[in-house]
Amino acid sequence: QVQLVESGGGLVQAGGSLRLSCTVSGRIFSIAGVVWYRQSPGQQREFVAAMTSGGASRYLDSVKDRFTIHLDNDKNTVYLQMNSLKPEDTAVYYCNADIIWDGGEAYYRTTFWGQGTQVTVSS
Repeated sequence: QVQLVESGGGLVQAGGSLRLSCTVSGRIFSIAGVVWYRQSPGQQREFVAAMTSGGASRYLDSVKDRFTIHLDNDKNTVYLQMNSLKPEDTAVYYCNADIIWDGGEAYYRTTFWGQGTQVTVSS
């Protein structure tokens, strides 16, 4: 009923930029909130950035002033603009969205995950 599709990952040199996108499709009523996570090999998945539908945002300390999360409700897409990338930002990035969706006879609220997109920053 609802899918999250990520794009925008790739290989970039240190100091470069990437913009990740996560597009939500399906019978969506609204997006209550979105979160970006990342996971490096051998590491636990960690929080990177979050935004509520009201526009409040929060960031991992190490990405503050470099990353920006933005939710475009018209396009049902959440972006993560990543600037001044560092090798330690290398990871698979996942989007997570809290969605209110139309189940036909009722509305439901569920958290969905994207498939992940690889970001590799070379030194």
